[in-house]
Amino acid sequence: MGSDARDEDGRSDSLMIAHYDQTTNDVKLVSIMRDTYVDIPGHGMNKINAAFAFGGPELVRKTIKQNFDIDVNYYALVDFKGFPKIVDLLAPDGIEVDIPYEMSYGIGMTLHPGKQVLHGDELLGYVRFRHDRLSDFGRVERQQEVLTKVKEQIGVSSLMNLPKLLGVADSYFDTNVDNKTILTIGKGIVNGKSKGMETLRIPVADSYEDKRTNVGDVLDINLDKNKQALEEFLSSKDNETDDASSSESKGSN
Repeated sequence: MGSDARDEDGRSDSLMIAHYDQTTNDVKLVSIMRDTYVDIPGHGMNKINAAFAFGGPELVRKTIKQNFDIDVNYYALVDFKGFPKIVDLLAPDGIEVDIPYEMSYGIGMTLHPGKQVLHGDELLGYVRFRHDRLSDFGRVERQQEVLTKVKEQIGVSSLMNLPKLLGVADSYFDTNVDNKTILTIGKGIVNGKSKGMETLRIPVADSYEDKRTNVGDVLDINLDKNKQALEEFLSSKDNETDDASSSESKGSN
């Protein structure tokens, strides 16, 4: 969960489900768009990002379980201050991206078009920007791009420095994953020579419509279609990212 610390109601700005298979060493990442209209236990229909404001990580877990029938075992929460620090720890050489056009509105900086290597706060601006025709769909795509590239940079040197990194990163994020589990996963990813990270976006293509409600503009989803896509993605042993993670559609702000 990514939290906008400036948000008065404390909603989760980004919500992702990460899945690691210790047998195959496959890593999968699902982004659930923040305006997805779901039933939040005890609070009724609302945007899924409201679950964190109403009841923290535990209510987010219950909301995912109730709507998508997925049991999430652990959580990790990072805010705007922590994200740049953690990314720089894991990818000290930076992340190369290809910026298609100038990005400035709402991110406190100006990122110019072209291929370039970004670090820390610049990467935060890159994954936060959503004031273009793709809106939040484009932002989700960039978030998945950056995390995929961070994973690609994790190697033996990262594993050797992981205990030190965990100590430094501890002050930047909140999690219920113990260090032993993190070390085990890290070792599995490196030694198991994990393949590239597979990604999925919820809602998947052609499974939602923009809708105006009493809680604002939402993505009114076909729940059965998205549940099926999520189940197939997480259970597949040799899944390939398809147009389900496409961000060619424009969503609500």
